[in-house]
Amino acid sequence: MIRKPAREDGPALEWIKSSYSTPDGPDCVEVAPAPARILVRDSKHPQGPRLALAPTAWAAFLPYASSR
Repeated sequence: MIRKPAREDGPALEWIKSSYSTPDGPDCVEVAPAPARILVRDSKHPQGPRLALAPTAWAAFLPYASSR
């Protein structure tokens, strides 16, 4: 399988690491806003798979995530 870079790949993305992740660990998730979607990746595997969420799905998820 050949992975072609998506338009979101590259230096233009600003990945934001979860506040639960510290320099000493544990590693967590990172998010990056991209055109028409929010990308989520595992901070331990930044070149690995990414989850792409529609802005409405991300907005629906945030209240649940912030209540934990």
